[in-house]
Amino acid sequence: MTLSRGLMPLTGVPRVLLPAADLGELSVPVDTRDTGPRPGSPLWAYLTVVSAAGVSALAIAEFGLGAGPLAEAARTPLFWMLTVLVVLGELRPIMFSSSTLVGGTPTSTMFTFAVLMYQGLPTAALMQAVAVVVSGLVHRRAWHRVLFNLAQVTLACTAAAGALAAFGAHPGPRSPWTPDGMDIPAIALAAAAYFVVRAVLVCQAVALHERRPLLRVMKASIGPQALVYGTLLGLAPLVVVVMAHSPALVPLFVAPLAAVHWTATLSLRRDHQATHDGLTGLPNRKILIVRTEEALAEARAHERVGLLLLDLDRFKEVNDTLGHPVGDRLLQIVAHRLTHSVRPGDVVARLGGDEFAVLLPSIRDAQAAREVASRLRVALTEPVRLEGMTFDLDASVGIALYPDHAPDFELLMQRSDVAMYLAKEGRTGVEFYLPGKDRNSPERLSLLGDLRRAIDADELELHYQPKVSLEDGRVEGVEALLRWWHPVRGPISPAEFIPLAEQSYLMRELTQHVIGKALRQAARWWHAGLDVPVSVNVSARDLLDSGLPEQLEAGLEKLDLPPEAIRLEVTERILMTDQAYSAEAIRTLAGLGVQLSLDDFGTGYSSLVRLQRLPVSEVKIDASFVRRLGEPGDDERIVRSIIDLVRSLGLRSVAEGVESPEIAESLREMGCHAGQGWWLGKPMSAADATTWLRDRLGAALGSAGDTRLASH
Repeated sequence: MTLSRGLMPLTGVPRVLLPAADLGELSVPVDTRDTGPRPGSPLWAYLTVVSAAGVSALAIAEFGLGAGPLAEAARTPLFWMLTVLVVLGELRPIMFSSSTLVGGTPTSTMFTFAVLMYQGLPTAALMQAVAVVVSGLVHRRAWHRVLFNLAQVTLACTAAAGALAAFGAHPGPRSPWTPDGMDIPAIALAAAAYFVVRAVLVCQAVALHERRPLLRVMKASIGPQALVYGTLLGLAPLVVVVMAHSPALVPLFVAPLAAVHWTATLSLRRDHQATHDGLTGLPNRKILIVRTEEALAEARAHERVGLLLLDLDRFKEVNDTLGHPVGDRLLQIVAHRLTHSVRPGDVVARLGGDEFAVLLPSIRDAQAAREVASRLRVALTEPVRLEGMTFDLDASVGIALYPDHAPDFELLMQRSDVAMYLAKEGRTGVEFYLPGKDRNSPERLSLLGDLRRAIDADELELHYQPKVSLEDGRVEGVEALLRWWHPVRGPISPAEFIPLAEQSYLMRELTQHVIGKALRQAARWWHAGLDVPVSVNVSARDLLDSGLPEQLEAGLEKLDLPPEAIRLEVTERILMTDQAYSAEAIRTLAGLGVQLSLDDFGTGYSSLVRLQRLPVSEVKIDASFVRRLGEPGDDERIVRSIIDLVRSLGLRSVAEGVESPEIAESLREMGCHAGQGWWLGKPMSAADATTWLRDRLGAALGSAGDTRLASH
């Protein structure tokens, strides 16, 4: 995350958030139901059919009754009083759950059902239609959502009117119907029809919107909704009785409804505070756990559940530089962008600090999960302007999938966290969980213990690969390569156990073991007249360790070796740290005369000019460039440029990956000093390397000397 003053051009990046000035709205979760469905999609088709059916039912009811009875009803104070109560009830639903899936129940239901029983379908449908439109305008809902709400309420009223008609009840403005105790079955059937139609229509829309099975949606929402709807519909006959005998008392029903609404709101607020983040309004870990466990329980065969863990890069710099208020506003914008970038039904949660989680309850495969993660990162990369500054956001995302990587929430969280740190360390942006890179996995812990025992038992071997002059074939040195033959698992690649050691306490001990072994072998060769420098790979952490020069100085003195007998190879990444230029260990190594070789050059971001600030005597060109010499592309120009620049700095250039005479000849013509690869000499055991060096250097050694040289 970087920041700069002024306004940065925002071209080339799709806008997916509200303007930064709208910060007052950023804490409100996004309602994706207001996003229009894609034409031709199942949701679009469903909404179109239901809306058409509902509008048709409304038109038939109103035109069937005629304008006369409605006009007469409209002249009465009761009509307008009920209309106001229905509109107010639609504007103030009873919210009894913070779940957007369950939603709220409008208190207008009680008055609409009462009007339906007292004055019939046309009057009730008309009042409810007016209330839905007014509520849609006030809450700025999308037109398709308003139209669907109007349709599903009209169809529910039509079903209830049909149930009443089955019992012989045909209320109208001129013939109101007042139920008594004998009409309870008719009322119960009408209330059930009203509730079932509304529930099924709404749940089907939610299921299509969130791509979830209808039964799952109904299971999650029908129970809580039925309780409130049952209460409101059960009170409606009492409203009818009051309307029939004393209409002026009808507004008194507002008092108990207001009490219920206030109690539910207070309970909802407490529930929301306990389950949502106070700063961003996003769900917290509690809801994430519940929703993840629900998704895991409902996951069908061949269906995956994804958990993405997202951490903002360098967010701490913003808090430290500009203060927490600016950081908080930035987090609100991040939350808003994330909620705009996920699919309907996905859950965005804030876990704390600058860490967010995204639950994908149903995901097709790993590629689909990666697409969601990439979309989230693209949404965050758009610059943000706050306090006269422009912030460049970026994030690292780790992905874990059920059942591929974990069977439950805790392991999904742990393994998405491992993946996220892999993305941070590798600066790749998005990473999936990889068991081989999880330092916490039982397999890796077991392998770490085996590695410790292998070091103690001296089971690790060094093989040696020559570096050969491309001009005259002279041996320039050998590189020590670590090999491990596990007693059970067989040969284990260094790429598997070296990173494991680097992430643990064993790296320093492993480095000391390898250097000691290499020094002893170098002493055997040098004392036998084979003056061949031995190169040992060390990590950046090893190079900055003050214990390394002490070990080398003591070893060289004990074995009576000159400093040029040993070289240390480090990766190009060391040039990216300023510690390398001030570390006492590196100055001590330079004082000892131990040379450094820069390995895998060309794969990082360093400048060759920086090489002058380190005691580097040799630069190794990465094999990925060398192997492609002669093929179309820029690799030949890159290699030639590196060789020329290295030579201009007075350093040696060594090409890795020399696998053919043609590549060797091409490198020689470019002026490369030496090469390393299987065509020049493959990695060999100490005994084989001794024989190879003896033959190459022409040293006259007796059989006793051969035995002594190869021993270790």
